[in-house]
Amino acid sequence: MSVIVLHNPRCRKSREAVHYLEEKSVSFETRLYLEDKLDVAALQVILEQLQMSAFDLVRRTEQVYKDQVKGKDLDEDALIKLMVDHPKLIERPIIIKGDKAVVGRPKELINTIL
Repeated sequence: MSVIVLHNPRCRKSREAVHYLEEKSVSFETRLYLEDKLDVAALQVILEQLQMSAFDLVRRTEQVYKDQVKGKDLDEDALIKLMVDHPKLIERPIIIKGDKAVVGRPKELINTIL
């Protein structure tokens, strides 16, 4: 079963997750989700795999969050749309294997789906 890493090479935690998988000799493919953007349906599936709400997957340190989310009562669909439009809002790295996924922070959480 293949492993997919939603990866941002500029993110230290994302690079650590990739390195961790390489150290464990896990075969995986990377998806540079800032360039190869997710659509609403794909993000909804990932949230189901993560068993998380959209709000729990939003990076709260991003300026887009501060400008468009903080202090507002946005529903799940609005948050998903915002993450699709602004993928920097998506917490990273996300590791997907089959019907399971995990945010690899800390990297040891990756073991839960391997």
